[in-house]
Amino acid sequence: MTDADLEPIGSWARAELDRKNAAREQALRWSRELVRTCATSIRAIHRHEYSSAEELLAQAHVLNARLCSELADMGDLYWAGYVQDAQKELVEASCTLAMVKRDALPDPAALGVAPGPFLNGLGEAVGELRRYLLDLLRRGEVDGCELLLGAMDDIYALLVTLDYPDALTGGLRRTTDNTRGIVEKTRGDLTLALRQEALVAALRAAEGSVGAK
Repeated sequence: MTDADLEPIGSWARAELDRKNAAREQALRWSRELVRTCATSIRAIHRHEYSSAEELLAQAHVLNARLCSELADMGDLYWAGYVQDAQKELVEASCTLAMVKRDALPDPAALGVAPGPFLNGLGEAVGELRRYLLDLLRRGEVDGCELLLGAMDDIYALLVTLDYPDALTGGLRRTTDNTRGIVEKTRGDLTLALRQEALVAALRAAEGSVGAK
């Protein structure tokens, strides 16, 4: 074996690694931007700025499409984890907005997201729904809260049926356990709020009855 034998191997390796390193750096930048954009969209949802949230989600969809395209022939980079983490944030924001507006949930195939990140993002949306519901209760807006709790319950009911190895689902069991706790705490909070509202209504009715005599 001579240096001449090794030279083409070195040239090939450098070219391939340069290409993949450039793709990795670009994917990391887009992934970070995707996470930031989704987080900003969720903040807009909690402020009830739905048009702004939708615009930000449209930007997030473009970023996700770029990621999928850039890494289409680089499965090792695509499945390294940071892309799935960013896609999970995209699903979380998309599902939160859909459920708050009572729209249909996004299609996983249309998003271009695998089952693991989609299901984990769906589970994490339950936490955002709890926050949204509690904000409604603090403002005395009980209407619609039971529908939100029902959506949260339905998500948990789905997740608990998907018993697959974590290697396939990206740690879905832990997400499912967290979702159960969030749903039960929210059920308790909403039940207490509804009882208090009923009590206040009964007291007002009684006061009105006494005053009318």
